Amino acid sequence: MTALKSVVRGRVLLPGDPGFDAARRPWNLAVEQPVAAVVEAADAEDVAALVRHARSAGLGIATQPNGHGATGRTEGTILLRTGRLDTVEIDPAARRARVGAGVASGRLQAAAAPYGLTGLPGSSPVVSVTGVALGGGLSWFGRAHGWVADSVTALDVVDAEGRQRYVTAETDPDLFWALRGGGGDFAIVTALEFALHPAPHLYGGRVLWTAEHAPEVLDAYRRITATAPDELTVWLDLLHFPGSAPMVAVDATYLGEEDRARDLLRPLDRLPEPLSDSRRIMPVSELGTITAEPTDPGAGLSRGELLTDLDDVAAKTLLADPIAPLLSAQIRHLGGAFTRPSDSPHGPLTESYALYLFGLPTDPATARAVTARQRAFAENLPVSGRKPLTFLNPGETAADAFAPDALARLRDVKGRHDPYDVFRSNVPVRL
Repeated sequence: MTALKSVVRGRVLLPGDPGFDAARRPWNLAVEQPVAAVVEAADAEDVAALVRHARSAGLGIATQPNGHGATGRTEGTILLRTGRLDTVEIDPAARRARVGAGVASGRLQAAAAPYGLTGLPGSSPVVSVTGVALGGGLSWFGRAHGWVADSVTALDVVDAEGRQRYVTAETDPDLFWALRGGGGDFAIVTALEFALHPAPHLYGGRVLWTAEHAPEVLDAYRRITATAPDELTVWLDLLHFPGSAPMVAVDATYLGEEDRARDLLRPLDRLPEPLSDSRRIMPVSELGTITAEPTDPGAGLSRGELLTDLDDVAAKTLLADPIAPLLSAQIRHLGGAFTRPSDSPHGPLTESYALYLFGLPTDPATARAVTARQRAFAENLPVSGRKPLTFLNPGETAADAFAPDALARLRDVKGRHDPYDVFRSNVPVRL
């Protein structure tokens, strides 16, 4: 591994080097990530040189801008950090963006906002745009514009032979299809281009109540989502943070004028007085403030599911017991553009809602209790059995995300484009 230092211009860290342990850690500190070396690439040429070296030496490469989605399947690999590939270019006339593999979602939003444009961001501003797109991507604005991957128009990649390539639907339709939602198992993406979307007006925020009002809040949530236009996205959160009483929140964004948004969300105003209400006209660069997710690494246990319905029985089940020891149980409204045709490995989403369950593994007993509570939710709610790739936890595989025919096609693309298994994604398609 010492030869790496003569192969690339970026920083190379080996076991025993100062900073190695910090550099190899994933975002989720509950995941152990053993690697043989860490390479912080200086640019795309560095990535290409690394791939050529790894292939000739029979080594694998696991690529992570900042470690989100890590599953720990990295034994013996070189961990490639792409954080220094951080260029952002906005073409407002064409409504296009080009971003390096290390660019975080919040940075793209800040660059697009002055032009009245937006990417398709999720709840956190610190995840990489490329990582979200490679996993398909559930966005705040997905009901209006579909998967994040649907907006990708081209990718700069380094293939398994160490060649830099520009991939589009015309140059290589199979690889283009696989990279738009199938994960990072097929090539290393160094930059991507995608369509931006108009966002001249955005209204959004969080309304928070004590948990005693959860039945009324859930009822209002169901009424709002039953008739919501595609421009409106509403999430419901059952929350129980350490040291505080249980709470329930509704998070919303609306791509449009404030008056129309308030009218659509009127059922919330008929509920008991909330603890807080942060709804306002906001720039798209401030979306991360709605849920205020942590912006520093930490340990966590998550489980995601897709719900086919949120009927009376499901609503009663959801509120039957406290969520503890979970910190949060989040319901995301889907539908809209998610249901339309999508030339991506996930395809259209027919499920109406997504469920995301999260808890802290503070000790082994608590970790077991968190997992058991997550399992109980999944066993008693109308889940479909499939999940978005970005929702998978370390114990799940690609078969949990993709239909059999899509998974077979992904495996075929992997076999043809990376027969020597140089690329080791968080969720390998061959497992």
